[in-house]
Amino acid sequence: MKQTLIAALLCALGGVAHAAGTLKVCAADNEMPYANERGEGFEDRIAEKLAAAMDMKLERVGFSDPRYVVRDLLDKGKCDVMLGVDAGDPRVATTRAYYRSSYVFVTRADFGQEVTGWDSPALQTAHIGVIPGTPAEVMLVQLGRYADSFRYMMSLGGNKAPRNRYVRYDSEKLIRDLAAGEIDVAVAWAPSVARYIKSAATPLKVTQVPAQATKSNGEPVHFHFDTAIAVRKDDRALLARIEAALARSRDDIEGVLRAEGIQILPPNPVAEGNKDSKG
Repeated sequence: MKQTLIAALLCALGGVAHAAGTLKVCAADNEMPYANERGEGFEDRIAEKLAAAMDMKLERVGFSDPRYVVRDLLDKGKCDVMLGVDAGDPRVATTRAYYRSSYVFVTRADFGQEVTGWDSPALQTAHIGVIPGTPAEVMLVQLGRYADSFRYMMSLGGNKAPRNRYVRYDSEKLIRDLAAGEIDVAVAWAPSVARYIKSAATPLKVTQVPAQATKSNGEPVHFHFDTAIAVRKDDRALLARIEAALARSRDDIEGVLRAEGIQILPPNPVAEGNKDSKG
Protein backbone atom coordinates (compact mmCIF):
# COMPACT_ATOMS: atom_id res chain seq x y z
CA MET A 1 0.00 0.00 0.00
CA LYS A 2 2.85 2.34 0.96
CA GLN A 3 4.54 1.77 -2.42
CA THR A 4 1.24 2.47 -4.19
CA LEU A 5 0.82 5.77 -2.34
CA ILE A 6 4.39 6.81 -3.13
CA ALA A 7 3.89 5.94 -6.80
CA ALA A 8 0.67 7.96 -6.89
CA LEU A 9 2.41 10.92 -5.22
CA LEU A 10 5.31 10.80 -7.69
CA CYS A 11 2.85 10.61 -10.56
CA ALA A 12 0.97 13.64 -9.24
CA LEU A 13 4.17 15.60 -8.74
CA GLY A 14 5.25 14.66 -12.22
CA GLY A 15 1.96 16.01 -13.56
CA VAL A 16 2.46 19.33 -11.76
CA ALA A 17 6.01 19.63 -13.07
CA HIS A 18 4.81 18.95 -16.61
CA ALA A 19 2.07 21.59 -16.36
CA ALA A 20 4.52 24.16 -14.98
CA GLY A 21 6.81 23.47 -17.91
CA THR A 22 4.19 23.99 -20.60
CA LEU A 23 3.61 27.29 -22.38
CA LYS A 24 -0.03 27.27 -23.45
CA VAL A 25 -0.36 29.68 -26.36
CA CYS A 26 -3.73 30.85 -27.72
CA ALA A 27 -3.34 30.33 -31.48
CA ALA A 28 -5.76 30.94 -34.35
CA ASP A 29 -6.82 27.93 -36.41
CA ASN A 30 -7.14 29.95 -39.63
CA GLU A 31 -5.60 33.42 -39.52
CA MET A 32 -2.83 33.28 -42.06
CA PRO A 33 -0.22 34.58 -42.38
CA TYR A 34 -0.20 34.80 -38.56
CA ALA A 35 -1.18 31.28 -37.52
CA ASN A 36 -3.12 28.19 -38.50
CA GLU A 37 -3.78 24.77 -37.06
CA ARG A 38 -0.86 23.33 -39.04
CA GLY A 39 1.55 25.84 -37.45
CA GLU A 40 2.40 27.53 -40.75
CA GLY A 41 2.12 31.17 -39.63
CA PHE A 42 4.95 33.44 -38.60
CA GLU A 43 3.48 33.81 -35.10
CA ASP A 44 3.52 30.01 -34.84
CA ARG A 45 7.27 30.14 -35.43
CA ILE A 46 7.72 32.98 -32.93
CA ALA A 47 5.83 30.93 -30.33
CA GLU A 48 8.30 28.10 -30.91
CA LYS A 49 11.24 30.48 -30.40
CA LEU A 50 9.67 31.87 -27.23
CA ALA A 51 8.98 28.44 -25.71
CA ALA A 52 12.52 27.32 -26.50
CA ALA A 53 13.95 30.45 -24.83
CA MET A 54 11.85 29.67 -21.74
CA ASP A 55 12.86 25.99 -21.83
CA MET A 56 9.17 25.06 -21.87
CA LYS A 57 7.08 22.71 -23.93
CA LEU A 58 4.80 24.55 -26.37
CA GLU A 59 1.10 23.68 -26.30
CA ARG A 60 -1.16 25.19 -28.92
CA VAL A 61 -4.73 26.05 -27.80
CA GLY A 62 -6.65 26.75 -30.99
CA PHE A 63 -9.54 29.13 -31.60
CA SER A 64 -11.67 30.02 -34.61
CA ASP A 65 -13.23 33.33 -33.48
CA PRO A 66 -10.72 35.93 -32.22
CA ARG A 67 -13.43 38.17 -30.75
CA TYR A 68 -13.75 36.08 -27.58
CA VAL A 69 -10.24 34.75 -27.01
CA VAL A 70 -9.52 36.86 -23.93
CA ARG A 71 -12.90 36.19 -22.31
CA ASP A 72 -13.30 32.51 -23.14
CA LEU A 73 -9.74 31.18 -23.25
CA LEU A 74 -7.16 33.45 -21.64
CA ASP A 75 -9.18 34.69 -18.66
CA LYS A 76 -10.50 31.16 -17.98
CA GLY A 77 -6.98 29.72 -17.89
CA LYS A 78 -7.43 27.51 -20.95
CA CYS A 79 -4.36 29.20 -22.42
CA ASP A 80 -1.82 31.56 -20.86
CA VAL A 81 -0.23 33.61 -23.64
CA MET A 82 -1.35 35.56 -26.71
CA LEU A 83 1.00 36.75 -29.45
CA GLY A 84 0.37 39.61 -31.85
CA VAL A 85 -1.42 41.88 -29.37
CA ASP A 86 -1.39 45.68 -29.53
CA ALA A 87 1.04 46.98 -26.88
CA GLY A 88 -0.99 48.45 -24.03
CA ASP A 89 -4.20 46.49 -24.79
CA PRO A 90 -6.28 47.30 -21.67
CA ARG A 91 -7.87 43.81 -21.51
CA VAL A 92 -4.57 42.12 -20.66
CA ALA A 93 -1.03 42.70 -19.37
CA THR A 94 1.40 43.17 -22.24
CA THR A 95 5.16 42.89 -22.62
CA ARG A 96 7.34 45.47 -24.25
CA ALA A 97 6.88 45.37 -28.01
CA TYR A 98 8.72 42.57 -29.77
CA TYR A 99 8.32 44.44 -33.04
CA ARG A 100 6.91 47.64 -34.53
CA SER A 101 5.60 47.87 -38.07
CA SER A 102 3.37 49.98 -40.29
CA TYR A 103 0.68 50.02 -42.88
CA VAL A 104 1.95 50.08 -46.47
CA PHE A 105 0.79 51.32 -49.85
CA VAL A 106 1.33 48.56 -52.42
CA THR A 107 1.15 49.07 -56.19
CA ARG A 108 2.33 47.13 -59.20
CA ALA A 109 5.86 48.24 -60.06
CA ASP A 110 4.62 49.43 -63.47
CA PHE A 111 1.68 51.43 -62.06
CA GLY A 112 3.30 54.65 -63.23
CA GLN A 113 2.14 56.91 -60.38
CA GLU A 114 3.71 57.51 -56.99
CA VAL A 115 1.67 56.83 -53.86
CA THR A 116 3.53 58.16 -50.84
CA GLY A 117 0.75 59.60 -48.67
CA TRP A 118 -3.00 60.06 -48.40
CA ASP A 119 -2.70 63.31 -50.37
CA SER A 120 -1.11 61.59 -53.38
CA PRO A 121 -3.11 62.56 -56.52
CA ALA A 122 -3.25 58.92 -57.66
CA LEU A 123 -5.62 58.09 -54.79
CA GLN A 124 -8.29 60.39 -56.27
CA THR A 125 -8.88 58.03 -59.21
CA ALA A 126 -7.13 54.72 -58.52
CA HIS A 127 -9.12 51.60 -57.66
CA ILE A 128 -8.18 51.17 -53.99
CA GLY A 129 -8.41 47.99 -51.94
CA VAL A 130 -8.32 48.02 -48.13
CA ILE A 131 -9.33 45.60 -45.37
CA PRO A 132 -12.58 46.69 -43.64
CA GLY A 133 -12.26 47.81 -40.04
CA THR A 134 -8.73 49.18 -40.42
CA PRO A 135 -7.38 52.75 -40.28
CA ALA A 136 -7.10 52.61 -44.08
CA GLU A 137 -10.88 52.30 -44.30
CA VAL A 138 -11.17 55.46 -42.17
CA MET A 139 -9.04 57.31 -44.70
CA LEU A 140 -11.18 56.09 -47.62
CA VAL A 141 -14.06 57.93 -45.98
CA GLN A 142 -11.90 61.05 -45.60
CA LEU A 143 -10.94 60.87 -49.28
CA GLY A 144 -14.56 60.42 -50.38
CA ARG A 145 -13.62 57.04 -51.87
CA TYR A 146 -15.51 54.75 -49.47
CA ALA A 147 -18.64 54.22 -51.56
CA ASP A 148 -16.85 53.26 -54.74
CA SER A 149 -14.52 50.87 -52.85
CA PHE A 150 -17.25 49.25 -50.74
CA ARG A 151 -18.11 46.37 -53.06
CA TYR A 152 -14.47 45.34 -53.35
CA MET A 153 -13.93 45.54 -49.58
CA MET A 154 -16.88 43.20 -49.00
CA SER A 155 -15.46 40.73 -51.51
CA LEU A 156 -12.42 40.29 -49.24
CA GLY A 157 -14.74 38.76 -46.65
CA GLY A 158 -16.62 36.56 -49.10
CA ASN A 159 -19.43 39.18 -49.23
CA LYS A 160 -20.52 38.18 -45.71
CA ALA A 161 -22.09 40.80 -43.47
CA PRO A 162 -20.21 41.07 -40.14
CA ARG A 163 -23.39 41.49 -38.09
CA ASN A 164 -23.30 39.14 -35.06
CA ARG A 165 -20.56 36.98 -36.53
CA TYR A 166 -16.85 37.00 -37.20
CA VAL A 167 -15.80 37.64 -40.80
CA ARG A 168 -12.24 36.86 -41.80
CA TYR A 169 -10.92 39.20 -44.50
CA ASP A 170 -8.50 37.68 -46.99
CA SER A 171 -5.26 39.68 -47.23
CA GLU A 172 -3.80 37.14 -49.67
CA LYS A 173 -6.67 37.90 -52.08
CA LEU A 174 -5.94 41.63 -51.70
CA ILE A 175 -2.40 41.16 -53.03
CA ARG A 176 -3.45 38.58 -55.62
CA ASP A 177 -6.04 41.00 -57.02
CA LEU A 178 -3.49 43.82 -57.07
CA ALA A 179 -1.01 41.70 -59.02
CA ALA A 180 -3.78 40.68 -61.44
CA GLY A 181 -4.79 44.30 -62.10
CA GLU A 182 -8.22 44.15 -60.45
CA ILE A 183 -7.21 47.00 -58.15
CA ASP A 184 -4.47 49.64 -58.51
CA VAL A 185 -3.48 50.32 -54.89
CA ALA A 186 -3.68 48.07 -51.84
CA VAL A 187 -3.31 49.52 -48.34
CA ALA A 188 -2.70 46.99 -45.59
CA TRP A 189 -0.95 46.24 -42.29
CA ALA A 190 2.50 45.22 -43.57
CA PRO A 191 2.83 41.95 -41.57
CA SER A 192 -0.53 40.76 -42.95
CA VAL A 193 0.64 40.95 -46.57
CA ALA A 194 4.44 40.65 -46.45
CA ARG A 195 4.64 36.98 -47.49
CA TYR A 196 2.15 37.47 -50.33
CA ILE A 197 4.08 40.49 -51.66
CA LYS A 198 7.26 38.46 -51.42
CA SER A 199 5.81 35.55 -53.41
CA ALA A 200 3.86 37.57 -56.00
CA ALA A 201 4.70 36.70 -59.61
CA THR A 202 4.15 40.35 -60.63
CA PRO A 203 6.75 42.86 -59.33
CA LEU A 204 5.16 45.06 -56.66
CA LYS A 205 6.22 48.33 -55.09
CA VAL A 206 5.85 48.87 -51.34
CA THR A 207 5.81 52.29 -49.65
CA GLN A 208 5.41 52.84 -45.92
CA VAL A 209 2.28 54.80 -44.98
CA PRO A 210 3.23 57.90 -42.93
CA ALA A 211 2.83 57.34 -39.20
CA GLN A 212 -0.18 59.58 -38.77
CA ALA A 213 -2.96 61.19 -40.79
CA THR A 214 -5.71 63.52 -39.63
CA LYS A 215 -9.46 63.28 -40.04
CA SER A 216 -11.50 66.30 -41.09
CA ASN A 217 -12.50 66.84 -37.44
CA GLY A 218 -8.86 66.98 -36.36
CA GLU A 219 -8.68 63.47 -34.85
CA PRO A 220 -5.44 61.58 -35.60
CA VAL A 221 -5.42 58.29 -37.49
CA HIS A 222 -2.39 56.12 -36.66
CA PHE A 223 -0.62 53.76 -39.08
CA HIS A 224 2.43 52.55 -37.11
CA PHE A 225 1.93 50.16 -34.20
CA ASP A 226 3.86 48.18 -31.61
CA THR A 227 3.08 44.48 -31.24
CA ALA A 228 3.46 42.73 -27.90
CA ILE A 229 2.78 39.45 -26.09
CA ALA A 230 -0.10 39.31 -23.61
CA VAL A 231 -0.93 37.34 -20.47
CA ARG A 232 -3.77 37.62 -17.95
CA LYS A 233 -3.71 40.89 -16.02
CA ASP A 234 -2.82 39.18 -12.72
CA ASP A 235 -0.15 36.86 -14.13
CA ARG A 236 2.81 39.14 -13.47
CA ALA A 237 5.19 36.23 -12.80
CA LEU A 238 4.64 34.79 -16.29
CA LEU A 239 4.87 38.28 -17.80
CA ALA A 240 8.31 38.73 -16.19
CA ARG A 241 9.49 35.33 -17.48
CA ILE A 242 8.36 36.21 -21.01
CA GLU A 243 10.07 39.60 -20.86
CA ALA A 244 13.32 37.87 -19.93
CA ALA A 245 12.87 35.27 -22.69
CA LEU A 246 12.16 37.99 -25.27
CA ALA A 247 15.46 39.65 -24.40
CA ARG A 248 17.29 36.34 -24.88
CA SER A 249 15.52 35.42 -28.14
CA ARG A 250 15.25 38.84 -29.78
CA ASP A 251 17.65 37.94 -32.62
CA ASP A 252 15.78 34.70 -33.34
CA ILE A 253 12.39 36.44 -33.35
CA GLU A 254 13.59 39.24 -35.60
CA GLY A 255 15.02 36.56 -37.89
CA VAL A 256 11.53 35.06 -38.22
CA LEU A 257 10.05 38.48 -39.00
CA ARG A 258 12.68 39.31 -41.61
CA ALA A 259 12.29 35.90 -43.25
CA GLU A 260 8.58 36.72 -43.53
CA GLY A 261 9.50 39.93 -45.36
CA ILE A 262 8.37 42.26 -42.56
CA GLN A 263 10.20 45.56 -42.22
CA ILE A 264 10.85 46.17 -38.52
CA LEU A 265 10.66 49.77 -37.34
CA PRO A 266 12.32 51.18 -34.20
CA PRO A 267 10.12 50.67 -31.08
CA ASN A 268 7.97 53.58 -29.95
CA PRO A 269 8.91 54.49 -26.35
CA VAL A 270 5.41 55.85 -25.59
CA ALA A 271 3.46 52.98 -27.17
CA GLU A 272 2.49 51.43 -23.82
CA GLY A 273 -0.10 54.17 -23.39
CA ASN A 274 -1.33 54.09 -26.94
CA LYS A 275 -4.77 52.48 -26.99
CA ASP A 276 -5.27 52.64 -30.75
CA SER A 277 -5.58 49.36 -32.59
CA LYS A 278 -4.04 48.31 -35.86
CA GLY A 279 -7.45 46.92 -36.86
